[in-house]
Amino acid sequence: MTSVEKAANLAAVVVPFVATIAAIALLWRSLVNPADLAIAAVMYLLTAISITVGFHRLLTHRSFQTSKPLEYVFAVFGSMAVQGPVISWVADHRKHHAHSDVEGDPHSPHVGHDGGVRGVLQGLWHAHAGWLMSTQGRADWRRYAPDLYEDRGMRLIGRRFVPLVFASLAIPALAGYAVSGTLAGAATGLLWGGLVRIFFVHHITWSVNSVCHFLGTRRFETDDRSTNVFWLALPSLGESWHHNHHAFPRSAGHGLKRWELDPSALIISTLEKLGLAWNVVRISPERQSQRIA
Repeated sequence: MTSVEKAANLAAVVVPFVATIAAIALLWRSLVNPADLAIAAVMYLLTAISITVGFHRLLTHRSFQTSKPLEYVFAVFGSMAVQGPVISWVADHRKHHAHSDVEGDPHSPHVGHDGGVRGVLQGLWHAHAGWLMSTQGRADWRRYAPDLYEDRGMRLIGRRFVPLVFASLAIPALAGYAVSGTLAGAATGLLWGGLVRIFFVHHITWSVNSVCHFLGTRRFETDDRSTNVFWLALPSLGESWHHNHHAFPRSAGHGLKRWELDPSALIISTLEKLGLAWNVVRISPERQSQRIA
């Protein structure tokens, strides 16, 4: 990883964090417009859904099929989550599944760290955000994502990652200006819908890498240490049923029981009913029972 890449990733971690501290101070002083929170919520859902449904379940695991234009829409808005170019994201995640919690996993909390409290904390930090300074984006695209690497549209979207990051900030700023008609409204739109939203999308996604390989419940026989974490289910849009996902990586639904809330699976089902998704992969109760630990 080059020094420029490390600096960019560090900025992507630090700047939204500092902005969120500032936003909390403004919230404490009641200097927040409801429109700012609405812009933040819309941007959160738009980018987070494009990660969970688009980058993850569609492009990484091919849990369902859709049209090429809709794939590109997911790739564009997923890039606005500021988690790296689409092909790089997919390659890293496929590498994670190929080497889950063993040597070669880009972000396992269990590999390369000594025992004890210090080792546990180092492992959790590496899995959460530390890997962004060392192993992020190192997976070989031709090996782990040849389908996307050979797609000219995906390569084009990947090359436009930096402009898409700026668009991710410009859109909420313009929305804030449109609602308020003032530069102050544009600034708070940028703060909440841009930087604070990026902070929450980042850390909830990264918690799946760290927390969901360390704390939680398990019920299937798997070769890794993935877990299900119920309290992350709604903010992660169903991604925190991570142990279920590792047991059945191609499943479009990660919440496999009725009470396991999975908004991303509901979105995929809605797309299917609208004729926008097909060949949706679902795991029968019989297959699930065969893998019970």
